[in-house]
Amino acid sequence: MSTFVIDKEPPSLKGGMLWIGALVLAMANFLAVLNMTIANVTQPNMAGALGAGTSQGTWIITAYAVAEAITVPLSGWLTTRFGGVRVFSVSVLMFGIFSLLCGLSTSLGMLLLMRVFQGMAGGPLMALSQTLLLRIFPKEKSMQATGLWAMTTLLAPVIGPVLGGWICDHYSWSWVFIINVPMAILFALVAWSILKIFEDTLVNNSIDIVGFILLVIWVGALQIMLDEGKDLDWFASDEIWVLAIVACIGFLSFCIWELTAEHPIVDIRVFRHRGFSASMFVLALAFGCFFGLNVLTPLWLQYNLGYTTTWAGIVVAWGGLLQVVFSPVAANLSNKIDPRILIFFGCAWLGLDTFWRSYATTDMDYWSICVPLLFMGVGMPLYYVPITGLAMGSVDETEMPSAAGLMNFVRTLSGAFATSLVTTSWQDQRYIAHDKLASVVDPTGDLSQYINSAPQQGGQFVRELFDKMVNSQSMMLSTNNLMMSIGVIFFIAAFAIALAPKPSRVVDAASVGH
Repeated sequence: MSTFVIDKEPPSLKGGMLWIGALVLAMANFLAVLNMTIANVTQPNMAGALGAGTSQGTWIITAYAVAEAITVPLSGWLTTRFGGVRVFSVSVLMFGIFSLLCGLSTSLGMLLLMRVFQGMAGGPLMALSQTLLLRIFPKEKSMQATGLWAMTTLLAPVIGPVLGGWICDHYSWSWVFIINVPMAILFALVAWSILKIFEDTLVNNSIDIVGFILLVIWVGALQIMLDEGKDLDWFASDEIWVLAIVACIGFLSFCIWELTAEHPIVDIRVFRHRGFSASMFVLALAFGCFFGLNVLTPLWLQYNLGYTTTWAGIVVAWGGLLQVVFSPVAANLSNKIDPRILIFFGCAWLGLDTFWRSYATTDMDYWSICVPLLFMGVGMPLYYVPITGLAMGSVDETEMPSAAGLMNFVRTLSGAFATSLVTTSWQDQRYIAHDKLASVVDPTGDLSQYINSAPQQGGQFVRELFDKMVNSQSMMLSTNNLMMSIGVIFFIAAFAIALAPKPSRVVDAASVGH
């Protein structure tokens, strides 16, 4: 092992240079998070333009999220091997290059491949942006650094759907990705110019190649199985069986290897702490539900209610406004109240709000849709902010970097899986509801006989009108049933937090790198 000390004196930035560096780091994180949600409302346009169906269009979201989740655990090794500032600068630059290639894609296959590379570049950005922010700010201003990072993390999901919808409606879906390019180039140049004095001490550690390969195999197989299952009739298909077996064997092999490796790529031994395991279980359920709702809502608005991409994005954005307002409140309460109580009320609030949304109808006006979404923003910070302190307070201090990386991994992967499960369930339940409604509307078959006996043009018009009415209501029933199921899962998450013991120590969120 060889060690190279870059600088013995603790570096510092002051005044305007400090805030320029902070802005660059925060905005780079903003870009990475933005691209997780900007495709939520635009993927139907992208899929249609590239000749793909709605179900295939969801791969545009999941490809990025899965690739990002896989590279998050690599951030620590990359930092010690090449330096955090260097890795950050290169990641931002590569993010811009692959964004350009996403915009220039001429087929769904090319777009998905570029989204994978874009996600791989985005993974280290989220982890290193906060780490470097905390490094360049004086310790007494660490909460300002964390607040700036948290603000971009919360604002990006709010702005993403609106920006993506507006670009698609007024220009072309390609510009959703191309707008990243000039910002990425600028951020990479500025970051390297003014932050290189903060470069890490380099350590020539070997990478856990076997662990990384096993991680890619089981996560990739599971995600492909979830995406393809709805089109291949699930386990009626040999391909789904093969993918399921590969995912199971890959996961078990990955766990065994990581538990015995000297330098594991993912230190899953932290799951021995009951508080951390319970926190990750709740995080996976609640964040998966929240992300799934953000995918389902624009699909329902566009395909069922006829909203444009821009207006679907504006509706979704209402769900993030109160998040920004209540995040400081939740952070303040986390230092005074048992975090398990806050997490319970946050998840329960989200569950009740989702039940409220499950009574939607096809003739709802704009504000009837937006008001429940607005109030969802109260519950999200109450659950999300304190769960970090609870999870980190449950592990040993030396394990906190590994635990923080696992939190990012679980959060990102749960969002990707939720996207596949929600779109699959939405489509399957729509078909079931269609069959049930058709039998209710015409139980004896007399209506069908009447339509078939009518003159050709008139019969065709009535048949199309009848089918459109049944399709619309079956889509609405499918959406409501799925909302109800998601609400139940939120409540499961709320009660599951009781599995966690009270944390042995209080952890300041500012000391935790995400």
